Amino acid sequence: MSAGFLIESDLETPVVLAAVHDGHELRAEVAALIALDDAARLREEDPFTERWTRFAGTRLIGRRSRFEVDLNRPREGAVYREPADAWGLEVWGAPLPDDVVNRSLELYDAFYAEAERTLSAARDRWGSFVVLDLHTYNHRRDGADGAPAPAVGNPEVNIGTGTMDRDRWAPVIDRVLADLRAAPYHGRTLDVRENVKFRGGAFSAWVHRTFPDSGCSIAIEFKKFFMDEWTGVPDDAQVAAIGEVVQSILPGVLDTLPRVR
Repeated sequence: MSAGFLIESDLETPVVLAAVHDGHELRAEVAALIALDDAARLREEDPFTERWTRFAGTRLIGRRSRFEVDLNRPREGAVYREPADAWGLEVWGAPLPDDVVNRSLELYDAFYAEAERTLSAARDRWGSFVVLDLHTYNHRRDGADGAPAPAVGNPEVNIGTGTMDRDRWAPVIDRVLADLRAAPYHGRTLDVRENVKFRGGAFSAWVHRTFPDSGCSIAIEFKKFFMDEWTGVPDDAQVAAIGEVVQSILPGVLDTLPRVR
């Protein structure tokens, strides 16, 4: 069992990669209480996002399942208590004891304390920094044999910028959008849109609240077109290709970041 998260920092560039929902682990006392099986949990987690960070020197990775503690929700909602907190799922086989919740929140607090130290160091080193906050999302909620959600409201890549001062960071955001839309992907390009499905979560909002003059966190959500979201089986070639797409946008970020005033 890991410490719950992994934070690595070499500060060689002002770009930070985050995959806060990659984790699948549960500590023993949580595993003893949870009613969901591994497959149901995996369906709502963001598997493979950690793989898309491995080229980065500074990265923030969640190791525990979001069903233990959700690092992309406000602290008061970071532990799912009711089905309404978790897509209608009955997460627990019995009421969750307060002491278990408190220990989960200790992990939440530890992650954010270390993230603040890491991003403060990036700010001190570079003046400003960009976080690429990587996630995935489901689009086949009607079952393995059901029709996928309509493409009109479910882009292959959703860029969430709703928690930032969009005008201030426009040079970076516009370049990221352009580079993602132009990146080659298996002989085609990806459908990339801004603030269609998601506008950014609590982690990105925290970055902008904590570093209002220096931090830009771009929430990047990949639809799970690269895997079977019901079995959890990925298309490894597509997983690797998405990693290449993510890596391809870094030069543009580094080029435009100095233009932000």
